[in-house]
Amino acid sequence: MKIKAIVHQAEEGGYWAEVPALPGCITEGYTMEELENNLKDVIEGWLEVANDNHTIENDTQILEVAV
Repeated sequence: MKIKAIVHQAEEGGYWAEVPALPGCITEGYTMEELENNLKDVIEGWLEVANDNHTIENDTQILEVAV
């Protein structure tokens, strides 16, 4: 899966990024490498929480799709 993030220079140094497709998904890093690692973690966490917020009924099926 590929998700786009918008990267900004932080006033205090380093970078911060937001993921427009995932509201509230924001992180920061001192270097671009640190920012990229943090983005991976925050995106995975955002998606995990989003998946956990659904109630599963007895007659419901779950289908996982990789993109």
